[in-house]
Amino acid sequence: MTNHVKKYELNTAGRDFAVGDIHGCFTRLQLALDGLGFNPECDRLFSVGDLIDRGPESEQVLSWLEKPWFHPVCGNHDDFVCRHHTVDLGNWMQNGGAWFQGILHHEREEYAVQFRELPIAIEVQTSSGKVGILHANIPCKSWDELVSRLGGAQGSELRGLRNFCMWDRSRVDDKDTSWVDGLYRMVVGHTPLQEPMSLGNVIHIDTGGWHKTGYFTLLELGSMKAHCVVGCGND
Repeated sequence: MTNHVKKYELNTAGRDFAVGDIHGCFTRLQLALDGLGFNPECDRLFSVGDLIDRGPESEQVLSWLEKPWFHPVCGNHDDFVCRHHTVDLGNWMQNGGAWFQGILHHEREEYAVQFRELPIAIEVQTSSGKVGILHANIPCKSWDELVSRLGGAQGSELRGLRNFCMWDRSRVDDKDTSWVDGLYRMVVGHTPLQEPMSLGNVIHIDTGGWHKTGYFTLLELGSMKAHCVVGCGND
């Protein structure tokens, strides 16, 4: 059964980074990591989700999921794969899902199995304190409450929590600067921005690295230093 929250201890050997929405731009992501001197022997990369769709390399996602240093949460686009038997295919196709419809049935099932193992939330210990990672937003005032609710939720309650964590944009829309209790920082993506935005202790890092006019933001979790790297450059 999927563990909806995954927890990671302090990385005493190397650095930890979080990256904004990838959307099938894995070659450019690797180039960005190379530019930062990312060391897969000791560094870790945490993803705010949306690994697939829109970019040209969505099918590479399974090879990235096999990397022991790559740790993503589930984004709303990733959730389309989990629910591919029931999802609105027309809507998905309009939002970059054509690649999935072009692969064989048994390949679709393999992707679905892998994606259903993605957590909703990740918790990382850093030298500055505990960092939480979600795709979009938190439906609670405290991180510990979310962890507790995800631990016991089932059925419609779980689906409601998943949907909020993966889809909600109210914090950005309302410029909500309220603090998420129990965390040093929370890191999210989902809403494309021209530059990283901090609202309270929540940092939004989807700067459209998958889009020709955007760039990837790689956030160093210990220092909260944002490294901005040129995006995918798709036409």
